[in-house]
Amino acid sequence: MAAVVRRGWLALLLVAALMVSASGAASAATMQWPTRAWPTASPEAVGLDSAALQALSGEIAAGQYGYVDSMLLIRHGRIAFEQRYPHDYRALFVGKGAPWIYNYYDPDWHPFYKGTPLHTLQSVSKSVTSALVGIAIERGEIPDVDVAVMPYFAAFKVAPDPRRGRMRLWDVLTMTTGIQWDEFSATYTDSRNNCAQMEASKDWIQYVLDQPMAAEPGASFVYNSGATELLAYILKKATGRNPDDYAREHLFGPLGIRDFAWKHTPLDLADTEGGLYLAPRDLAKLGFLFLHGGLWNGRQVVPAAWVEQSTRWSIDTHWHAPGYGFQWWALAGKNGAAPEAYAAIGYGGQYLIVIPSLDLIAVFTAWNIYDSRSLSINVALERVRAMVKN
Repeated sequence: MAAVVRRGWLALLLVAALMVSASGAASAATMQWPTRAWPTASPEAVGLDSAALQALSGEIAAGQYGYVDSMLLIRHGRIAFEQRYPHDYRALFVGKGAPWIYNYYDPDWHPFYKGTPLHTLQSVSKSVTSALVGIAIERGEIPDVDVAVMPYFAAFKVAPDPRRGRMRLWDVLTMTTGIQWDEFSATYTDSRNNCAQMEASKDWIQYVLDQPMAAEPGASFVYNSGATELLAYILKKATGRNPDDYAREHLFGPLGIRDFAWKHTPLDLADTEGGLYLAPRDLAKLGFLFLHGGLWNGRQVVPAAWVEQSTRWSIDTHWHAPGYGFQWWALAGKNGAAPEAYAAIGYGGQYLIVIPSLDLIAVFTAWNIYDSRSLSINVALERVRAMVKN
């Protein structure tokens, strides 16, 4: 059954994609696209409750949700609220251990990139990587989501397992690889964490491929940052470009995103599982792109069908919430339905939330890695939805 769904995903979504294009055609022609700058408006002008906005902002400023660095709300294509909350991370990192590049307590890298406004996105990087895969498929550089992935890794020594040979790109995108992996039993600063072990290794791809198979690909969801790093290698093999260079031309360039940083592994492969840095306004552009079905100022940057599939509840994570698509989280809309809201989510409190029915985008950046207080995705979604008056 899963194979049928994989092979038929484009056909099943074609009608939905055409509907997105048709419904957005008239508004897109007159829309002020934020390629160079976002237009602004008062909260009331776009139907938001100023009192509710200020209440949440006041709670953040008071430290109720730990170390939140920014909040940005965009409705009807205009910035209605933007606030930064400064913290002295150098002082906070004192006594946290000797810093190095992939240590989360190095203030030169986390949460801001070397003193710039670029903020770590952590696993929001995964959602951006998924968009690059969709672009590469549309350009004919990758066949489709049903392609077997192991031929891309022919240069690596891998323990034989017939299940590994049955792994498809769909399985990697949906975190159903079948690879044995655990990055939740221990924190990301704990050496027992598979992701931490990968990031401490010289060859991240070899580390992932060295992990044994534990299940049939496609059978069950296991959150696996190593799987997203496999996408980095697939993209590089297929396109001849490192994913950050590919993004500069085919994704960031059309959106007017000029300033970004993307960490590389020791072997110079882009860290697609968590290494991207963007300013909040530029992260919001990615939400705006997806809100409009991958269309940007008359150009189809990401295929509309890819946007639809990426943000749908394709895989049940068996957590309380949410479901999973192609490296995006569906916050509502179980069993393949179009989600009420979807999000890109990153460690420490990085959220890009899109609520299509409300024409609303919310961005939060934070660095809650050493404090029990945090703004959960569920609370963030609930509070943002409650701000809409009309």
